[in-house]
Amino acid sequence: MVPPPVKGPARRPNYGNIIGRIVLVLLLIVVVAAAAWGLGALNRKDAAPLGPPPFLVPIQDVEPGAAPPGSAAAPGNDTAAANPLADWITRVASKTDIPQRALHAYASADVIMQREAPACRISWATLAGIGRVESRHGNINGSRLQENGLPSRPIIGVPLNGSPGVKAIRDTDGGRLDGDTTWDRAVGPMQFIPGTWNRWAKRAVGDGLPADPQNIDDAALTAARYLCGGGARDLGTGQGWWSAVMTYNNSVEYGQNVFSGADAYARASATQ
Repeated sequence: MVPPPVKGPARRPNYGNIIGRIVLVLLLIVVVAAAAWGLGALNRKDAAPLGPPPFLVPIQDVEPGAAPPGSAAAPGNDTAAANPLADWITRVASKTDIPQRALHAYASADVIMQREAPACRISWATLAGIGRVESRHGNINGSRLQENGLPSRPIIGVPLNGSPGVKAIRDTDGGRLDGDTTWDRAVGPMQFIPGTWNRWAKRAVGDGLPADPQNIDDAALTAARYLCGGGARDLGTGQGWWSAVMTYNNSVEYGQNVFSGADAYARASATQ
């Protein structure tokens, strides 16, 4: 007979070694993950654009009829500069959130109105305050203002069909400006209702073409003419300013929003 094999002592699993290895693996995973996150954060920091802080417009709780926004620096009044208007636009755009192309339109409308209706005393800052509220200076809903003054896609508002919070205005232009043959819609960077546009519209340049509400130059000049009311208003007074802006949109909240933007822009333009 073959003698039975001799059994050695039973081996117990070494739980201490197993747990130690698991802990070591977990620590390695944590270290690698932390290193990867840190490297990614470093790359993100290096790639972050280094631009100016956002331009803040504190909303002012002003009462209708109060004094108009602060005095805005007149565009292009630096006669020592080679191109006063261009230099002014570059400087003010760098201090605000107004794109240079939009600022050019507001400033040009200001200059034209100084010549054609000086008693109105409308300023580019008030036009910018309206442009900010109405369309973010032509850059609303993914649109971008182009060098030719047109948004990258037409800016057209909601149908004015009498739904809650919306005035009912039946079509007045056969859809020519807003593409809607049932209801009117506000159009362009300054959000004109077709009927109002047809009364006050003016082409900003003398090229013989009809005024276009989508063109920021035409829209800014037409807004200035409308706010001045044919020379009947003086926007240099509190009563005149509020009367004009409330005619644009009969809402105290709207007027306060426009006032706040115009005042912030005027103050920024005064700094060197």
